[in-house]
Amino acid sequence: MTNIKKIGVITSGGDCGGLNAVITGVARMGLRYGVEVCMIPNGYAGLYNLRNLEPVIMDFNRADKIHSGVAGSEAGHSRVKISKIQDPNKYEIIKEGLKKHNIDGLIIAGGDDTGSVVVDLVSNGIKCIHVPKTMDLDLQTYSVGGDSTINRIAKFTEELRTTGLTHNRALVIEVFGRYAGHTAFRGGIGADADCILIPEVYVDYEIVYKHFKKTYINRLLNSDVKGSTYIIVAAEGVKNKEGKYFTDDTSGLDSFGHQRLSGVGQYVRKQLEFYMKKDPDWSKILKDEGIFVDGIYQYPEIREVQLGHLVRAGGTSAYDVAFGKQGGGAAMLLMLEDIYGVTVVGVEGNRVSYIPVKEAIKQRYVDLEEIAFYESMGVCFGRDPINYNPDFHQHEGIIHRYM
Repeated sequence: MTNIKKIGVITSGGDCGGLNAVITGVARMGLRYGVEVCMIPNGYAGLYNLRNLEPVIMDFNRADKIHSGVAGSEAGHSRVKISKIQDPNKYEIIKEGLKKHNIDGLIIAGGDDTGSVVVDLVSNGIKCIHVPKTMDLDLQTYSVGGDSTINRIAKFTEELRTTGLTHNRALVIEVFGRYAGHTAFRGGIGADADCILIPEVYVDYEIVYKHFKKTYINRLLNSDVKGSTYIIVAAEGVKNKEGKYFTDDTSGLDSFGHQRLSGVGQYVRKQLEFYMKKDPDWSKILKDEGIFVDGIYQYPEIREVQLGHLVRAGGTSAYDVAFGKQGGGAAMLLMLEDIYGVTVVGVEGNRVSYIPVKEAIKQRYVDLEEIAFYESMGVCFGRDPINYNPDFHQHEGIIHRYM
């Protein structure tokens, strides 16, 4: 093992479930091997300003105060990317801060943007290990926060169904996810959503409308209290059939250079209303069912709901607590072996797996073949359903797979 004496822990990017478990994993594994662990506050902003900060020492009592099941990060975050800092001496300044506090290396939890900074730091002679974290689930390996977010999307969507049924409303539920649809996809499936719109599928809104009409009317006609609803889960990065994003945010790019995505729920609602108000079938059906009121209730109401930061907040799933502790503890073991510039994949038995950070942060998208599988069950994805062609084979060995 190397002569590592002190490690700094940083959490970066967006908040989510499991980050406190990562910090706990690093701290407790450090205690086991006699390595001092400190939290560097506020992500990369804290790292850049480390010369003027006092990092928090994670002795047993301080680590014991962190509850792994709470989302967010005890260490705090900032939307700062080191390469964006307009200071030609920034890497030397960071090294000075690390030297001042006798920090031998960094364990950094974050997503693809965070990982790209890890690559930069390593190339500038700073030892770093990357623990994969993003609720978007778009890294090449599982990332802490994904399971927690999926569960929260499914929970809120299922609970919102009650207001949809009570008022005969269709609901468009907008969720985070940026350029990949993993959390909208899994969360929507988990909540029995009727339609799931994700960036990987260019959406034809006429197809969505036809599915909505058929499903909504079928439920209405088969309800003894004349109740119906229709649930859409839409990722913020949904594209139209020309492959263009919709966003109502005109404030430009965020601090990492990404287009700000917002308002897709409202856009989807307006598309459905456009087709619905041209369709003469609604007045006849609602009159036949005795719920039509001229000038007041001529069509089903459609509402959009933006879950926003609710899917990041609150509690952490048991899976993410376990994976977060794995990631943090494994990162410490890798650092002790002088292995750095890598992303933790996981721990299976006595095998600690990792891959180069450059490979880990390559964006991963939802598999369109898997979408076809759920289309066979009647879920709409905004396109004409594709036939699912299964490839049957017997698996050899033990299966270790998550998403």
